[in-house]
Parts: sequence; C-alpha cells; structure tokens
Amino acid sequence: MELPESSASIINWIFRLAIVKFIVISAMIAVVSLLVPIAMEYLAPWLNVSSLNSAFGNIPGSVWYFLDFFAVPYGVKLLISAYVSKFMIKRLPFIG
Repeated sequence: MELPESSASIINWIFRLAIVKFIVISAMIAVVSLLVPIAMEYLAPWLNVSSLNSAFGNIPGSVWYFLDFFAVPYGVKLLISAYVSKFMIKRLPFIG
C-alpha cells in the first residue's frame, strides 16, 4: 500500500527533524544537568559567603517578608544555575 504524497512528507519531517532535535536536546539537557553540580562544587571554595551573610543579616524583617513573599531566595538559586549553564553551553567547546 502506497502512502499519499502529503502523508509521506509529514512522516519524513517527523523522522528527520523532530526526532533528531529531540535526541540532541535531550542529550544536551542530560550533559548540562550532570556537569552543573560538578562545576558548582569546583566553584564553591572560591566563593566568599561571609560578606554575603553579613549583608543579609542587616536587612530588616519587614524587607525579609517581601523577599520571602516573592520567593527571591529561590529565584537567586535559579539565576546562578542558569548563568553557570549558559557559560558551559557557550564557552566550553565539548558541550556547546
């Protein structure tokens, strides 16, 4: 049984583009999700958190209420991991 021309082109598009892109993007996500924690472990000794602790210790409770309400600590964690991922994808030749 022969497929109509439109069905053949749709199936060809699915196998050529969609599945290949899915495999490539899945591999990139897997590599980045494995390497970001390793990179953060290497960067942790050089990060000075004592000055950050003293700076955050001086913030009054009324400001902390709004920071917690808008989930700023969670957002900062997301931003740091996003910047590390961006660096790894753009700058390291074996990943990006």
